[in-house]
Amino acid sequence: MTRNHMWLIVAMSVPLAAAQVGRGLLDPNVATEAQLTALPGMSPAVVQGGMARRPFLSITELDAFLGEQQLSREQRTALYGRLFIHVNLNTASREELLLIPGVGPRMAHEFEEYRPYTGGLPQFRREIGKYVDAAEVARLEQYVFLPINLNTATDEDILSIPGLGPRMLREFKEYRPYRSMEQFRREIGKYVSAREVARLERYVTIEGTP
Repeated sequence: MTRNHMWLIVAMSVPLAAAQVGRGLLDPNVATEAQLTALPGMSPAVVQGGMARRPFLSITELDAFLGEQQLSREQRTALYGRLFIHVNLNTASREELLLIPGVGPRMAHEFEEYRPYTGGLPQFRREIGKYVDAAEVARLEQYVFLPINLNTATDEDILSIPGLGPRMLREFKEYRPYRSMEQFRREIGKYVSAREVARLERYVTIEGTP
C-alpha cells in the first residue's frame, strides 16, 4: 500500500473539528451577478457565461472555463485573490493547490506533507505556521476546507458551506442519520439539481453510521 493510499484511508476515518471551511473569499458558485461583475477581468459576458455554467465543482474546472474566456494566467491569478472555490486539504491535487495565489511547488509540498489533517484547521495553522507568519497562514486558510460530518455537524458547521442557508440546513438535518453518501444524494436531490448535490457533497462526509 502506498503512503498516499494510507493517508487517504485515515483521512476518511478520523473525527473532524467544527467549522472547517475557510472564509474571506467570494465563492463563484453563490456570488451575485453584481459581486462578480465588480471583480477584475470579469466582463458582463464572462459573468453571464459563468452563471449559466455553475455550479463549478472544482477550482480547476473554473480555471479551465476562465481560460476559455480568454483570461490570461495573470488575470486569473489576480482574480483568485478575491474569488476561489475551496480545495480539500486532504485530497486536493497538486494542480489545485498551485492555483492558490502565492503557492508554489515548495508550499504545495508542505500542504501535502501533513496529510491527513486529523486536527482540522488548527493543525493546518500550526503546521503551515512553521514556514510563514500568522498573516500568511490566515490568507492561505481562506482557500481550503475539510469536510464536516453530516451526522454530527452543528448548525454552525453546516452553515459554513458556501451558499447554504436555513432551509437547506433543515433538510440536511431532517434525514439523519445518514448511512451512505448515496442516501445523501437521494434525499438532498429532492430539493436541488444533481450538480448542486455534487457541489454540496464536496463539503461533507459520513461518520458514526449506526
